[in-house]
Amino acid sequence: MAFARPKKKREPLEEPALFEYAVGALARRMRTVRDLKRLMRTRAEEGEAGERAMDRVVSRLKELNYLSDSRFAADYTRLRKENEKFGRRRVQQDLVQKGIHKDLIATTLTSAYEDVDELALAREYIARKRIRRPEGEDAKKQAARVMGRLMRAGFSAGTIFKLLRGWDVEVDTIEDPVEEEEA
Repeated sequence: MAFARPKKKREPLEEPALFEYAVGALARRMRTVRDLKRLMRTRAEEGEAGERAMDRVVSRLKELNYLSDSRFAADYTRLRKENEKFGRRRVQQDLVQKGIHKDLIATTLTSAYEDVDELALAREYIARKRIRRPEGEDAKKQAARVMGRLMRAGFSAGTIFKLLRGWDVEVDTIEDPVEEEEA
């Protein structure tokens, strides 16, 4: 059994060094204000003085246009939609976890998904993940798995049912929300 070495206590960084640390963190990956503050908190001085230093660093990064939650939300949404083929709800949940404000999330998602055909996006997701049509003896079990994956990918139940109906898969054991809305 290996024993972990005790971590060396780092000296807290002054504001200029904290700024350099933040710039380096932003150079490696896009971050939200909350995420960057979480990283800086481990390196900044504890207490009120450290919080003030972090606030000054964040405001300076915003002035230099290095840090912007709105730009982060737009880029993150675009990448998740175009590359991962995720649905609207999945991207919304991810942005909430990243600490983006709800109003900013709503405007970003509205502009990004306004002219997107969710059924076509779900088909692209299925093609990307190489999900096959449920067949054979356990077709219902396979359909439930496909449904779960599509739900986790952020697609609405109505879109999932349309997709499964297009595959001629029986979904009679699960209530269809589209039919309930039309009735």
